Amino acid sequence: MTSTLITGIGELTTNDPGLGRLTDAALVFTDGRVEWVGSASSAPDADSRVDVEGRAVLPGWVDSHTHLLFAGDRTAEFEARMAGQAYAAGGIAVTVGATRAASDEELAANLRRHVAEAVAQGTTTIETKTGYGLTVEDEVRSARIAAGHADEVTFLGAHLVPPGADPDSYVSLVIGDMLDAVAPHVRWADVFCEQGAFDEDQSRAVLEAAQAKGLGLRVHGNQLGEGPGVRLAVELGAASVDHCTYLSDADIDALADSSTVATLLPACDLSTRQSLPPARQLLDAGATVALASNCNPGSSYTTSMAYCITTAVLQMRMTIEEAVTAATLNGAKALGRTDVGHLSPGARADIHVLNAPSTTHLAYRPGVPLTHAVWRAGVRQR
Repeated sequence: MTSTLITGIGELTTNDPGLGRLTDAALVFTDGRVEWVGSASSAPDADSRVDVEGRAVLPGWVDSHTHLLFAGDRTAEFEARMAGQAYAAGGIAVTVGATRAASDEELAANLRRHVAEAVAQGTTTIETKTGYGLTVEDEVRSARIAAGHADEVTFLGAHLVPPGADPDSYVSLVIGDMLDAVAPHVRWADVFCEQGAFDEDQSRAVLEAAQAKGLGLRVHGNQLGEGPGVRLAVELGAASVDHCTYLSDADIDALADSSTVATLLPACDLSTRQSLPPARQLLDAGATVALASNCNPGSSYTTSMAYCITTAVLQMRMTIEEAVTAATLNGAKALGRTDVGHLSPGARADIHVLNAPSTTHLAYRPGVPLTHAVWRAGVRQR
């Protein structure tokens, strides 16, 4: 076994209730797991030593919502939106055509590039979805490729009804042959429960079929307006409902009274010129809130979790501590993970070192790249 001591930590965010936030701290990891955390003056010996010279250390970002398995470009759609065109769900079809036409290696290379970009900015756990294939063959291909490069893979055959397809017939395909073929490659299933995509009955059918297949549930809900997404997610025990841009008081209360994580995607809301989600109301009600990038080619083409943190603090009235927790520990909860999102003994050694003395600088210095070093499962990435 090989151990590494990281010492000289000015501020250590552990996300462990018993440890809290430490100053003048150190930690030891051995073979990819955190072994010890405490005061730098009490640190045990290790095989190697890294002095971070007063920098802040926190768990690696847990990005629990992305769409990285795609090909093609939607710059023109973005330009049109910036010129005043409203966002609608149908733009997904453009990416579907490009993804179907791409080779396996082209898709894998694009995915690898985006994962590497995310890791370089401190992301150490990343989820991604299918959903740009929308045929049995292309959804299975997407799931297989994604499983080779992402930590968590979600089946999103119910992303959009393909142009020209009958909605009910397509839902039957999704919950039948498509689900059967994709299930061995994924851990989660999702549905875009939204006007222009899938209605409540269709969404329920998809979620119940996936649950019967043994998959965990996630829901795209309440992005374009109030709707049944949150209610369905809570009723069926989904791990998360993502977007949550437009919520009623009843939705907020339901999330607060459940274990379903409200995953907020502020980079998407800015890119689509939607309202930002009511983070403060959710937190004050007692809901568990996560932040994720929603990196995708149409509505949120960013892998920067720091950008999401900055937006959450400066525009959504979250505190720095709340935002960092949302992007680490609560992102892990949205993925049903207990091994990541915190830096306590036994956790995976996913370590993010900032070129700053505290996490406050993530919002205090907006837009400044602050990632100094990254370890993922104890292996240095940067």
